Amino acid sequence: MKLMSLTATELGKKIQSGEVKVVDAVNEALAQIEAKDETINSFVTVNKEGALKKAEEVQKLIDEGKLTGPLAGVPVAIKDNMCTTGILTTCSSKILGNFVPTFTATAVERLEEAGAIIIGKTNMDEFAMGSTTETSAYGITRNPWNTNHVPGGSSGGSCTAVAAEECSFALGSDTGGSIRQPSSFCGVTGIKPTYGTVSRYGLIAYGSSLDQIGPVAKDVTDVATILEVISGYDQKDSTSVKRDNYDFTSALVDDVNGLKIGIPKGYFGEGLDAEVKDSILAAVEVLKSKGAIVEEFDLSLIEYAIPAYYVIASAEASSNLERFDGVKYGYRTAEYNGLHNMYKKTRSEGFGEEVKRRIMLGSFVLSSGYYDAYYLKALRTKALIKKAFDEAFAKYDVIIGPAAPTTAPEIGKSLADPIKMYLGDIYTISVNLAGLPGISVPCGVDSKGLPIGMQIIGNCFSEKTLIRTAYSYEQARGDYKHCPSAE
Repeated sequence: MKLMSLTATELGKKIQSGEVKVVDAVNEALAQIEAKDETINSFVTVNKEGALKKAEEVQKLIDEGKLTGPLAGVPVAIKDNMCTTGILTTCSSKILGNFVPTFTATAVERLEEAGAIIIGKTNMDEFAMGSTTETSAYGITRNPWNTNHVPGGSSGGSCTAVAAEECSFALGSDTGGSIRQPSSFCGVTGIKPTYGTVSRYGLIAYGSSLDQIGPVAKDVTDVATILEVISGYDQKDSTSVKRDNYDFTSALVDDVNGLKIGIPKGYFGEGLDAEVKDSILAAVEVLKSKGAIVEEFDLSLIEYAIPAYYVIASAEASSNLERFDGVKYGYRTAEYNGLHNMYKKTRSEGFGEEVKRRIMLGSFVLSSGYYDAYYLKALRTKALIKKAFDEAFAKYDVIIGPAAPTTAPEIGKSLADPIKMYLGDIYTISVNLAGLPGISVPCGVDSKGLPIGMQIIGNCFSEKTLIRTAYSYEQARGDYKHCPSAE
């Protein structure tokens, strides 16, 4: 029995029953990383000594009956933009190549309190800016289904680590689809919760009004269980929301009878790959056969989502990234002449091309002559997109569409054309602009053997409806095809 082939909750049960020792689970994860990671490059940092030490501590607490949660002793990988005390946190950027935080992100802290074992920090697009995990300063990450293809991004390292069975589950962050799109490309399940549900404290910001932490795992039961652990109000995060209920696992019910599903016509038109379209519509038919009511409708303003998103996200990025100047922490250029020259050289040498592009775009749209023309107009568009979703959710319980227009593209093809890469986010970014929850569930494989993901979108704070819908589909679908390179 391969322990890393089990879901996180299955492994947690075996650890609780005494059938599996925590150190054995951690050792298997570390062995899989050693065997696979030279090829796929999921990890920036592997926390071998720390994980083995923590495994012994957690095992003792389990034996004493002090840790009884479903994730106790289960190995987890953390995206490298979440601060972890004593563990290198780089955002996959040269400018943070030597940054070791003195505090831990709240979401990660909650996992540690639940007994999960951090085995490492995963590779990502630099500062989460990208859709392919090719902009990392630590090399590209490869899709474990086919290493000539990208895993998606920016949480590509987290999704490949789960798909290649290098860990039981992982945390990612989603600013414009960065959990859902790579989950689709890697054949795993990932959820982006409603904005404010999971604390952003300790998450190194890209776009503060859009960023949200969420779990990546093998199935819907896992993501619901993990989301339950990491969610909750946090005084250290001013955008954190107090919710009445965080009992997401109670929604793991196989019942969609009477559920109203909206299918946006604009999501299934020009630009969508035929195999992706067929797989998602087939999955919708499965839900329909279980009693769901399915209707097509027009979701207006979606064509404006990409320009609005990139104006807002770049503006916030230019503001958030101004702190990386070589003064307090991180990389500093070796030779410089005066303070301003040090700033200029440090940032020129420390940031990659995609990050520089977005900083410059953000600085431009915030400049005095263009603030009204671009940034304020983008904010108004964001409000109109939210209104369009509000109108849709007055009629429908969930909206279903693709997570991406194609399956995973070949390495090098997206990065050669940044605009094409940006357009690939068409189905995911409006969810972030409106602060909504969304989940990606595997629903097929294309003729190249690459996974296809179905995206289910819900109204604010309706994660339970999403989880119930995804779980019901998953029960009908059965076991998903295994990632070949995980063997």
